[in-house]
Amino acid sequence: MGRCDCNEDMLAEAVISSEKIYSGRVFDCEVRQVRLPDGNIAKREVVVHSGGACVLPVDDELNCYMVKQFRTGVGKVYLEAPAGRIENGESPEDCVLREITEETGYKASHLESLGSAAATPGYCSELIHLYIATGLEYQGTDPDAGEFLKVCKVPLSELLKMAEDGQIEDGKTQILIYKAARRLLVGTD
Repeated sequence: MGRCDCNEDMLAEAVISSEKIYSGRVFDCEVRQVRLPDGNIAKREVVVHSGGACVLPVDDELNCYMVKQFRTGVGKVYLEAPAGRIENGESPEDCVLREITEETGYKASHLESLGSAAATPGYCSELIHLYIATGLEYQGTDPDAGEFLKVCKVPLSELLKMAEDGQIEDGKTQILIYKAARRLLVGTD
């Protein structure tokens, strides 16, 4: 099959009006009226989020430093790559460098961008920036108040198997594991 070329303007929706219906610490919610490509009007409910950054800290032996934490939205503990919300005025790079130290205790001397991913583009504006961090040096953890997590050291080859067999359900972590494995040539033989 090839590329899916088309004039994307033919698919775009134009925002006519927007009403903020909720304002929170992590996100806001808006109801937007949009004009569809055929001229009709529709309503869209959107979670407005500042974006996030997710990082896979990898040591010289291709071990990764992951975190386990309880996630209220799904009601269970998830194994995830360290991640966080980008604060006002903060770059994605600064966000992941902060999150690595806060959550795992490591400082990284090198970051490599692996692109970004839209979390749930059907109703949320969040864009998550993905990174590999190397050149790790342990500094000690500094988790946010109210943040309870456990750091786990897992070989990248094992994380790849865990993502493939459904043991890792977090989408941003799955994408990051697959991209990192491809980039570092793990499991590609």
